[in-house]
Amino acid sequence: MVPHLYLGVITVAVFAAIVTNADVKLVCEKDSVKITWRISAEMVPHAARLFLGSCMPSQLNVLPTGEGEANFNYKLADCKFKKLMKGKRLIYKNDLTYRPQARKNPASFIYPIECVYKRPESWNPQFLNPGSGVSEGRGELVVHMELLNEQLTGVAKTNVIPLGSFMPIWAAVEQKSHQPLLLLMEECVAATTPELHPDSQVYPIIANKGCLLESVKGNSMFLPRYHSSALILYLQSFKLGLGEEVYIHCKLVVWDPADLGETKKTCHYVKDSGSWELLDDPLQSSLCSCCDSTCKSRSKRGVKWESNSQSLSSVLGPLVIVEQNPSSGDSGVKD
Repeated sequence: MVPHLYLGVITVAVFAAIVTNADVKLVCEKDSVKITWRISAEMVPHAARLFLGSCMPSQLNVLPTGEGEANFNYKLADCKFKKLMKGKRLIYKNDLTYRPQARKNPASFIYPIECVYKRPESWNPQFLNPGSGVSEGRGELVVHMELLNEQLTGVAKTNVIPLGSFMPIWAAVEQKSHQPLLLLMEECVAATTPELHPDSQVYPIIANKGCLLESVKGNSMFLPRYHSSALILYLQSFKLGLGEEVYIHCKLVVWDPADLGETKKTCHYVKDSGSWELLDDPLQSSLCSCCDSTCKSRSKRGVKWESNSQSLSSVLGPLVIVEQNPSSGDSGVKD
């Protein structure tokens, strides 16, 4: 048994050495990539163990010399490409790998792939715009979500966030011809996918009808409003999906500014006082006392508005949370 294992290790090492002499040609097109990976004759029988991210070769050509060409022709939305925005550049990253063993084992060879594009000034597609999202609801109401820069003066220039730093998330509803509206974040979770599925791994941020859970565990808070139709969630970054794409999924509610209640509120925990505070009227902070239990409606006020209120879903992302440089310190980082 031992000699066979030893022979297997040698075989893997030999193939890894062969594939290391990679001859790779990359063509970055508008929304796709074309990659030709020239492999030796010894590697041709093992071409099924070559991958671009999560994708196998889309075609294998065996040349007259016995060598092979593994072709990967895929959309940038496929194969688990990572999307990063840095200033005016949009970057798609992935790896070509050779995996002689099952995927749970590390790859024996990795060849980085990168496509860099100029970000158009008017570029704003949903999900592909790092740190940006928009959702439309009934009655032609339009809700916007954006990741702001550290100074809160505009949209962030990058979607890469150091672990433990803050992500200012701005949400607003366009007033148009409607009466004054109050925008509430009823529920928000983080996930590693742009769409939520029953088996999605989620990280709760806001729950219980407007209670900011992250203000209890960390230093997150709601910033004072400048208008009832807009809200800034000053969210401290967390470890979910560290180094991967993360999306913030929020259920937003448009409501009557004069009719706050236990199920229509914006609450965060203030550590100095050890109590929950209502953002829009601290004198009514008793409405937030249910944040430690279950918030339920206790009044029939606003029944007419309830039938006309609107609930909208919006997604912000992708965001990429990364480890800080150890020398920079990361006090206050949360799990």
